[in-house]
Amino acid sequence: MQMFQAVKRILHPKFQQAVNGDGMKPKELFTKRHEELLKDAEKWAKETATSFTIVGTLIITIVFAAAFTLPGGNDQSTGIPMFLHKTMFTTYVVSDAISLFASSTSVMTFIAILTSRYAERDFLKSLPLKLMFGLLSLLCSVLSMMVAFCSAFSLMLRDSGHYKIVNFVIAIASLSVAIFLPMQLRLLLEIFNSTFRSEVLHIKKI
Repeated sequence: MQMFQAVKRILHPKFQQAVNGDGMKPKELFTKRHEELLKDAEKWAKETATSFTIVGTLIITIVFAAAFTLPGGNDQSTGIPMFLHKTMFTTYVVSDAISLFASSTSVMTFIAILTSRYAERDFLKSLPLKLMFGLLSLLCSVLSMMVAFCSAFSLMLRDSGHYKIVNFVIAIASLSVAIFLPMQLRLLLEIFNSTFRSEVLHIKKI
């Protein structure tokens, strides 16, 4: 589609409506020649969106349950969380809320991709933008979830003097994020470059 738009920009307008020997205009010929590519692109977009939707839904389930299962529990007489005045508790609550909202946003975005028309023009900007936004939201939810987990673990054990266990768990959590992020960021970067930094986009009319 980028190449078609680039050729369209450099051609005289009368050629855009010209008819070939089979009686087809350029746009009609382009659509016919790329039917299989369009189907492959639609299949890839749906499979990718479905996979990320499942991940986002699992995160929503986890962080929603965590919001009502506070570390340390609540005071039996007042119902106030036991660690309410601790800084780490605030970190836990905020990061859990961010993870919930970010994962919900990503799921809604991927659902929008699944229900898209998958027209040719959608692959120029609409679908790539939705995919990038959904992926960014999902990454944000994963990071926030890990922060919430580390905060809860720290609240439960740090006061008991188990610093080595807490530091070990935080290190393992950080390692999993360090492994997960580069793989997804590579996909995000590829989509961004092909959508906004392609050399085809800079072809100008002579």
